[in-house]
Amino acid sequence: MTDHEAIFLPAGADRFQPTELARGPWDPAAQHGGAPAALLAGALERVPSDVPMGVLRLTFEFIRPVPLSPLRVETRIARPGGRVQLVEALLHAEETETVVCRAVALRVRRAVVPSPARDGELPDVPGPERSGPVRMALFDAGPTMFARDGMEVRMARGAFDETGPAVAWFRLRRPLVAGEPTTPLQRLAAAADFGNGISSAVPWSTHVFINPDLTVYVERLPAGEWVALDATTRVGDSGAGVAESVIFDADGRLGRSLQGLYVSER
Repeated sequence: MTDHEAIFLPAGADRFQPTELARGPWDPAAQHGGAPAALLAGALERVPSDVPMGVLRLTFEFIRPVPLSPLRVETRIARPGGRVQLVEALLHAEETETVVCRAVALRVRRAVVPSPARDGELPDVPGPERSGPVRMALFDAGPTMFARDGMEVRMARGAFDETGPAVAWFRLRRPLVAGEPTTPLQRLAAAADFGNGISSAVPWSTHVFINPDLTVYVERLPAGEWVALDATTRVGDSGAGVAESVIFDADGRLGRSLQGLYVSER
């Protein structure tokens, strides 16, 4: 398998080599947040439990830029329980043994509960097959990157190179980890980090709006490969902002994500 056939290559027990497909938009030597978020989401959901557990909330803190160099994942149960658990994952940059991302999953015991119908909660937008391919003129001439080459993005409302709220569909173009199936939770986490990117409140060409964190609430898991975000970004006059996204698929609502933003001129 070549470097471009997966986002990450396995490199031993709990170790991974990122490929260029993980690259982000702000630094050519660093990853897009969606790539390590999806990697850690998989690690968190795999931590064994005595009772069946599902992830209710994922929180990621991007402590440092996540490099395109070898990584190691470490997990532990921070709060054991039969109904509610907290599971923590740390992502280490192996070259420096620095923790570059911390993730926490709030897991709850699985139960069968009737769900009432909730009409009118989702935007009236076309599905992915009738939505247009995203335009990324700012990055067209750049190196291989996650947002363009690792993820297929289709705009249902708004435009990537325009400011304002937007709705877009997302599907991973490649497996997340070579030789492993990509789980529904990983697909959701990978898409959730795009809220600020598709709904920017300031122009890409003049500003940076980096999210040092990401929180995802999971009501249910996606049924297929496509995940959509209905995203809005708000920026204050102090250089702080928040991107909010409703997450859904063809069958309805999946949850919600929040990203805190550091905003400044380039």
